[in-house]
Amino acid sequence: MPVRDWFARFATGAARLTGTYWAFLIAAAIIIIWAISGPVFGFSDTWQLVINTGTTIVTFLMVFLIQNSQNRESRATQLKLDEIIRSMQNASDRLIDIEGADEEDLERLQEVFRRRAEKVRKNGSSGNNIDVDIDVNDDQPNATGGRNAGFTG
Repeated sequence: MPVRDWFARFATGAARLTGTYWAFLIAAAIIIIWAISGPVFGFSDTWQLVINTGTTIVTFLMVFLIQNSQNRESRATQLKLDEIIRSMQNASDRLIDIEGADEEDLERLQEVFRRRAEKVRKNGSSGNNIDVDIDVNDDQPNATGGRNAGFTG
């Protein structure tokens, strides 16, 4: 099994396990035991160093596990949304894989949709016939009107 697959499985399992109430209870118990043991160790520097080191290591590792899980969840969500867009007859195929567009195109497209939302709020419901096949430069429906019209920007 490749290391990448092993890590993905490990990250998924660790994220699932650490997200349970049992994991929280165990972490809380460790903190309580540590706090109670303070007087036994005279609240020494070593006593403080134990919890500081432990929490730093756990936090450092969890950042990578959480980011890995979040990246996979985001990718899966985008693929599901792409499939929904692809399967809808009136949807623009240009929005499939839009997360790969550059920042300028995303900002222009967001502005187009913001202006359309304002028009809908101002003029009332636009019904189910909203044309999302747009040109991000001028907020006008694309002249080709087809599902596969290119992304202009």
